[in-house]
Amino acid sequence: MRKYIKWSVSMMVAMLLLVAITTTVSAEEEGEDTLQAQAHKKKETELFIHELPEALARFSFVSDLQFEYPDAVRGIYVTGHSAGGSRFEELLDLIDSTDLNAMVIDIKEDHGYLTYKPEEELPYDGVAQNFMSDPKAVLKTLEEKGIYPIARVVVFKDSVLAKARPDLSFTKNGEVWENGKEESFVSPFQKEVWEYNVEIAKMAAELGFKEIQFDYVRFPEGFEKRDKELEYDQGDYKDIELDEVKKRVEAVTDFVAYAKKELESYNVDVSVDIFGYAATLEETPGIGQNFSRIADNVDVISSMIYPSHWTPYFGIDKPDQEPYKLVNEYAKVENEVLGALDNPPVSRPWIQDFEAPWLYSGPTFQYGVEEVEAQIKALNENGIDEFLIWNAGNSYTEGVDYTPLD
Repeated sequence: MRKYIKWSVSMMVAMLLLVAITTTVSAEEEGEDTLQAQAHKKKETELFIHELPEALARFSFVSDLQFEYPDAVRGIYVTGHSAGGSRFEELLDLIDSTDLNAMVIDIKEDHGYLTYKPEEELPYDGVAQNFMSDPKAVLKTLEEKGIYPIARVVVFKDSVLAKARPDLSFTKNGEVWENGKEESFVSPFQKEVWEYNVEIAKMAAELGFKEIQFDYVRFPEGFEKRDKELEYDQGDYKDIELDEVKKRVEAVTDFVAYAKKELESYNVDVSVDIFGYAATLEETPGIGQNFSRIADNVDVISSMIYPSHWTPYFGIDKPDQEPYKLVNEYAKVENEVLGALDNPPVSRPWIQDFEAPWLYSGPTFQYGVEEVEAQIKALNENGIDEFLIWNAGNSYTEGVDYTPLD
């Protein structure tokens, strides 16, 4: 798609050059009285030719699919497997029968695989998987049903790329480092990683997605405790006169700003997933997320505020068991932080529709209709009307009222 646009620009410039030459010849054949006027026109033409390529290069992509932004996005997470398999029909039925109206679909998933095989050649073999055999057909179905499509692109957690390019990753004793879940990350300091992920985002936009949601826009959790034992290249950030925490913040923020600028011509919104606790700190010490600076560079910010993911916070000893109270307290903090920005993005938090057995030695606290509605109610009461619901297996609670204040 992009190469065709560049070809068209070249042809138009060539034609204008031909017009300029013809204009000059005509001036030579006319009388002396007209020479000054023709010379003036020739200068104008030359100036136009000089400026034209840069202006035309800033093309604006127009999709053949049409989606309208909902009154407020109320969405669910959908894996590539679900979007490309039998589960897709069940999820469509869920949205059809409720006030849900959006899907966040994996385009680049948590291991680093693309969930479909694009026509464009990719730089690494085996990266593209056939989870969705026809993503365009998926999007056309969403268009027919008026479901808003968001493409999820996991950025710096990428075991596939880390193993293919250890030089872009974090290593220990000559081996690519893995966390306790056997996951590897690539480095936010590496601009080659930025470019790779933004090119994937552009392909998603060309498919017809209306929003690109970047996830894992960060360093590995607890990085401040292991940054001295890991080997990695800081690239352009090596000699910047900042401490290590601020270098990480700078790299993550710069990536978000770069992605936003690169996607301007594609008529898509840009969103970023961010840890909820980042809103409560000036900057996270290990992972490089500064809530306000990221928010300054996106259209939508999606804090992951799952009650199960908080330690005792806001005076709540067991947040997993008090979803309303946790979300209510968080929303107050986020509103204050975003209210201090000149141009705040839309707030669209991720909320919980799953259990957290790792928190309990005995029976696990269950999430059902009451717990999901409690989170939505707390958001709505604080003026936050948009939300996304996470369940890794895409198995969502039935019977939930997704607009509880109506």
